[in-house]
Amino acid sequence: MAEEGPKPTQLNMPLVLDEGLTKQMRLRVESLKQRGAKRQDGEKLLRPAESMYRIDFIQQQRLLFERWDIVLDKPGKVTITGTSQNWTPDLTNLMTRQLLDPAAIFWSKEDSEAMDWNEADALEFGERLSDLAKIRKVMYFLITFSEGLEPANLKASVVFNQL
Repeated sequence: MAEEGPKPTQLNMPLVLDEGLTKQMRLRVESLKQRGAKRQDGEKLLRPAESMYRIDFIQQQRLLFERWDIVLDKPGKVTITGTSQNWTPDLTNLMTRQLLDPAAIFWSKEDSEAMDWNEADALEFGERLSDLAKIRKVMYFLITFSEGLEPANLKASVVFNQL
């Protein structure tokens, strides 16, 4: 039996809650409400059940998407939407056109231990991350929590093979 070559090194890159950015975006919503102002045309305002996360790409070159590693500690649903490389949160507001399709959706039900997900879209999104990692040091994600979930209930990372 022929021996296989060395297995690729796997990198587990966590999605980290960006509390500062989430707070900044919530303050934007509050500011608009207080002034009775409207959002910029096409601007994405953060809803209460949404938070901003990030991945810091410690290794940018030669990454191949392997899988999502998502753990929900109670039943519910999360939707993970990436943002385009054109968005610089310290300079501009998030615009809806900067949200990437498809989103990855993961959910678990009360009566099931299995994690369900929109497999085709989540895999396509994951594969795009390999390409985006080549040109970005940081990637931001809009995560929407529903069915009773909140950031404390989520542990999420993306696993890549390093080629």
